Amino acid sequence: MLTTNRKGAIAETAIVHAAVRLGIDVYRPVVEGGRYDLIFFLSGLLIRVQCKWAARRGDVIPIRCYSSRRTPSGFLRSPYTPDEVDAIAAYCAELDRCYFLPLALFGRRIEIQLRLAAPRNNQSARIHWADDFALERLDLIVERLQGAIAQLGERGAGSAEVTGSSPVGSIPCEAA
Repeated sequence: MLTTNRKGAIAETAIVHAAVRLGIDVYRPVVEGGRYDLIFFLSGLLIRVQCKWAARRGDVIPIRCYSSRRTPSGFLRSPYTPDEVDAIAAYCAELDRCYFLPLALFGRRIEIQLRLAAPRNNQSARIHWADDFALERLDLIVERLQGAIAQLGERGAGSAEVTGSSPVGSIPCEAA
């Protein structure tokens, strides 16, 4: 039986491996315990990434968007916010696949569910297909993300409620 710490270590290692294979520069914070686990250098931006273990449940991969810890009064859940983390990357061991979920596309949520197959009720609205967020499709995800930020910018007041920094990424960088 894997412990929570081992699952996290496996997920982080799998995500680093997949990102490096895709040609993404990956950096790690020097000190453990921050809100993000990795930094991706992508399209001139440093993107703060929180890594998660994602267990498949039937046709759904639920991905938690919070950290939790035990306190004297019980478990404390701390949702990730756009000023702390730019994206969540998740590893599903059963499928041996990594997913990349920019928080700017999802707003503040406790969980994001990625679908592997159509729901039994044939719902089609508001479905997040797992294939659309696979790490190997990161270029398409970034295009969607840039489009979402452009739309939010047009709305003025709404942008502060839905996303963090614009452009997405904690620190814009000049290409060397």
